[in-house]
Amino acid sequence: MFQSIDEVIERFARLHYICDRRIATVVYLAAKLEKPILVEGPAGVGKTELAKVLARALDHELIRLQCYEGLDEAKALYEWEYSKQLLYTQILKDKINEVVGGARTLAQAVERIAAEDDVFFSERFLLPRPLLRAILSERRTVLLVDEIDKADTEFEAFLLEVLSDFQVSVPEIGTVRARHVPLVVLTSNNAREMSDALKRRCLHLYIDFPPVSQELEIVRLKVPGISETLARELVEVVHRIRQLDLKKGPSISETLDWARALVLLNVDRLDGEMVAGTLNSLVKYEADLRKAERELREYVEERRKAEPGASDKDLLH
Repeated sequence: MFQSIDEVIERFARLHYICDRRIATVVYLAAKLEKPILVEGPAGVGKTELAKVLARALDHELIRLQCYEGLDEAKALYEWEYSKQLLYTQILKDKINEVVGGARTLAQAVERIAAEDDVFFSERFLLPRPLLRAILSERRTVLLVDEIDKADTEFEAFLLEVLSDFQVSVPEIGTVRARHVPLVVLTSNNAREMSDALKRRCLHLYIDFPPVSQELEIVRLKVPGISETLARELVEVVHRIRQLDLKKGPSISETLDWARALVLLNVDRLDGEMVAGTLNSLVKYEADLRKAERELREYVEERRKAEPGASDKDLLH
């Protein structure tokens, strides 16, 4: 467990996750208070990565529940292994015959079978899904409930019992309480507003796109071999592109994809048509691509004016 906020920053840094003090404070408090963290912010700013790094930093298993429209309790909590139950029924056929042997009526036979149904509705035949896996785990885990804003409000309401009491109800077994309270990270891309009840149960953390200096640090850390000039120019352009009216702005992971593509092509500066041809690593829609190309040309033109000695052959056409 973390002993201080500084230790959170240090351990995350060892795993190449640049973590400012605000994020580290929330992570530290969540671990100490055993409170879930609700992380909101634009897609691609590192919300899911935060949970992954947290699990690695603490050497905990990461259990992930990916949310989507229509997700229900059965898919998130547990299912009964009917095929296994059927197999056991076939194997124990003789024993079952002994149990119902002597029953004079069908009702008596059913009663005798019902008296034994605990055997078939026990943990032996229970197939835990992510939420129950986290509760039943013999070790503390990190439970990632990813993109909770995509789930229906009914499922969000169901989660409240799990997040407040860390227990679930299985009708055939009863209430199952967590052996070790998991560290829970919920992420939201703000597709819809989370309920007040959910927010009350969580520590709130908003992660926005990092400033230029921090994203530059991330690029240096994650893309070995990139030149200082290319890294700086690339991050500056990405930030300019994010200011455009795009269908989808570039995420941090897409910044890294673009950087890796340029390093692979031995590019040292943002010049030439080859650079423009790699913009599809950064933006994913045709209309966005056209806007990004114009922005890149303007950036190169501004740089040319600022550097009168630059050769025209290095500029975009």
